Amino acid sequence: MKILVPVKRVIDFNVKIRIKSDQSGVETTNVKMSMNPFDEIAVEEAIRIKEQNKANEVICVSIGPQQSQETLRTALAMGADRAIHIATNEDLEPLAIAKILQTIAHKEKPELIIMGKQSIDDDCNQTGQMLAGLLNWPQATFASKVKIQDQHVEVTCEVDGGLRTLLCKLPALITTDLRLNEPRYASLPNIMKAKKKPLESIFLNDLNLDLKPRIRILTVTEPPKRQAGKQVKDVAELVEKLKNEAKVLS
Repeated sequence: MKILVPVKRVIDFNVKIRIKSDQSGVETTNVKMSMNPFDEIAVEEAIRIKEQNKANEVICVSIGPQQSQETLRTALAMGADRAIHIATNEDLEPLAIAKILQTIAHKEKPELIIMGKQSIDDDCNQTGQMLAGLLNWPQATFASKVKIQDQHVEVTCEVDGGLRTLLCKLPALITTDLRLNEPRYASLPNIMKAKKKPLESIFLNDLNLDLKPRIRILTVTEPPKRQAGKQVKDVAELVEKLKNEAKVLS
């Protein structure tokens, strides 16, 4: 079985996000970047399935600038077999990303696609669902447990207030949630080996896709600063403040 894992280069989760002065987006110049954490979980899960001898190849794909190859090398160092880089400097919306991944899926013909449920930069949580729709594949989102069974995959999904277990016929698409696994650290020998693993580069324009934007970002703003809390002497004062100051009670 061949597994395809899309990975995205995003601002490192330890970095405090700063908004650009013109409010057109977030500042990425001279900012530490790394693999989207949910995608890292997806890479780990694909490697674990291969280690169980239920897959024979893990392919990672990333769409973005030249630096995206660093993210792909990280995935290769974790254990992926080869990588594909779709080179572009354009900012692409989820539907465009889904169309590109659809093209790669048609080319590679994987039986399973595992990807993060969302990226931590735009938090759209759309690409996986759109890609499954374009491919007309069954999908299981927010996966916290994955089990391959013959030509099916059993997926336990996180839902409000509990868990839901689905059985999908392969080929299928899964998006990962935080509790699925804990990604491994790449060892130094594997980092060195990753430099020699195949990494194919394809220019986005060579795919000849209709990627016309459907969405226009008007402004990006920071959330309002949280106000300091107040101590009250009793329940009566708390109720009074909730009614008259916070106005959340009537």
